[in-house]
Amino acid sequence: MCGFVVRAGADPSGPDLADLLELLDHRGPDETAADPPESPVRMGFKRLSIIDVAGSHQPMHSSDGRLSIVFNGEIYNYLELRDELVREHGEVFATLGDTEVILAGYRHWGPDVVHRLRGMFAFVVHDHGAGLVFAARDPFGIKPLYWTRHGGAVWLASEKKALPGAGGHDPVDTDSLGHYVTFQYPPEPATLHKGIQRFEAGHHALFRPGTDPRPQRYFQPMFHPRKIDDAERLYSEIADALRESVRLHMRSDVPVGALLSSGIDSTALVALAREVNPSILTFTAQFIGSGLTDELGVAAASAAELGVANIPAPVNVDDVIAHLPHIVWHLDDPVADPSLVPLYFVAKKAAEHVTVALGGEGADELFGGYTIYREPHSLRSVTALPDSAKHLLRRASRALPDGVKGKSFLERGTAELEERFVGNAKIFTGEAKDALLRHPSADIGEVTAGIWAESAHLDPATRMQYLDLHTWMRGDILVKADRMSMAHSLEMRVPFLDRGVWEAASRIPVEHRLVGTQTKVALRRAVEKLVPAAIVERPKMGFPTPYRQWLAGPMFDWVDNLLAESQCGHLLDLEYARRLLREHRDGTDHARKVWTVMVFCLWYARLGGPPPNRGR
Repeated sequence: MCGFVVRAGADPSGPDLADLLELLDHRGPDETAADPPESPVRMGFKRLSIIDVAGSHQPMHSSDGRLSIVFNGEIYNYLELRDELVREHGEVFATLGDTEVILAGYRHWGPDVVHRLRGMFAFVVHDHGAGLVFAARDPFGIKPLYWTRHGGAVWLASEKKALPGAGGHDPVDTDSLGHYVTFQYPPEPATLHKGIQRFEAGHHALFRPGTDPRPQRYFQPMFHPRKIDDAERLYSEIADALRESVRLHMRSDVPVGALLSSGIDSTALVALAREVNPSILTFTAQFIGSGLTDELGVAAASAAELGVANIPAPVNVDDVIAHLPHIVWHLDDPVADPSLVPLYFVAKKAAEHVTVALGGEGADELFGGYTIYREPHSLRSVTALPDSAKHLLRRASRALPDGVKGKSFLERGTAELEERFVGNAKIFTGEAKDALLRHPSADIGEVTAGIWAESAHLDPATRMQYLDLHTWMRGDILVKADRMSMAHSLEMRVPFLDRGVWEAASRIPVEHRLVGTQTKVALRRAVEKLVPAAIVERPKMGFPTPYRQWLAGPMFDWVDNLLAESQCGHLLDLEYARRLLREHRDGTDHARKVWTVMVFCLWYARLGGPPPNRGR
């Protein structure tokens, strides 16, 4: 896992690439290198050594001098691709790592090399002879890739903070800010900085230095549910795909551990990983404080039953307050997901023992794990009614006072799916959103309409999964996994987001994903013989972060002062936010809204500031 900065074209008045590169030291503390300043396409690299520790230095240049590359990620089938390139094309390799495999693959397959790579990646290749630059991001968006124009050059980087123009306050993209306060993250490809964009997941671009890249989609993860005649065969296919993925994800020249929660996803990964390494270490967050619930007890019991060690990562509210500014700095753009806090601390603990850790990200989106996916089933008594009847019920629901039992059920049941579901988070909407924002809010249809259109042929629950796969997973789940792990120079690997696992998951019919109140049914059946019995039917908890208690108690004064002193009052009505905070303390649950504003204020305050002290 690494970080890079690339300047494609001339930018005489631009910043020094070496200075920008230092902002990525947390991504690659082991080695720093850069091309000479006069290079027409200058590449700089920060390395975290995982594969071929003694070799595979970057920027890497081909032996004939035609191609150069910087690459962040891991290619898990690199040994198989290497053998194919030797056998079919007579390639001779000077290193033992995966970077040279991408470079050789590009030489023979061109941009189509991305279709052969099994792993997580963001990379940039410079074809000196053709005068072209090729940039690509992995199919699911595990690894980040940002770009902007400055002067006569296009700059690309692994994190936004390492790009020209990312250090100042303005101009904030108010459309992205409007989306952020609803979704709790700014959806890609935009960022909160005007003029700085992300390559979307599964996109690549071929362009000349100095000209803007026009990323094109090369991979679209579409669900193709099919009728299942043999359920046991389906479960076996899922188990086989996951076992192979974990085996490949365990390839490393440095120690590999795993993050372990109380759920089935991470427990299944640990059960399969111990087949490769029986001594694998696992790590779990532990909240310190009276009456706080965490996952340590269940996770420790699972680890004991699986015969692996479990190491707790203590999290107390004082440390949370002290580290939150650092956490938000690492995010690049605000992500108002409280669960990234325990993830930060568990990654910090894991980095004391290992350099690589497995995580269960992606399982819920692929296998139907979120409880909200059961909603089409629970609302069927209303959604199946004629439109005229739904119209009357809609009018009746509007007449009911807020908080009356059944009001929300009628509102959601009489609304179209595209209206009621915008993803796993729906923070500020309607009048509350208008009250918070100083500028008119953007229509969320800008984000969701195209995705809904692509999935129109699917059943409602699968459409919800498809939307989350293209929004929530990319904007929240994978951002926090990458940034919170890399904050401590820890490589996070996500075996569920493997092409082989995706192929198995994409074919599962909805009746094998969601049954009654149970989620991820096919996955549970596939791994039930691998994991402790108590875990198989355990409902999803996520990271049960006690942020509601924190905001109403020990964090109240700190957050109130932050809102009062914030300099972003021209963007948000902070007095309105402070009122929500007080109402939350007094018993009305506004925790998600308050946390969303708090994170934005921290983000805005850190812009242009120095990087935090490294927490490792």
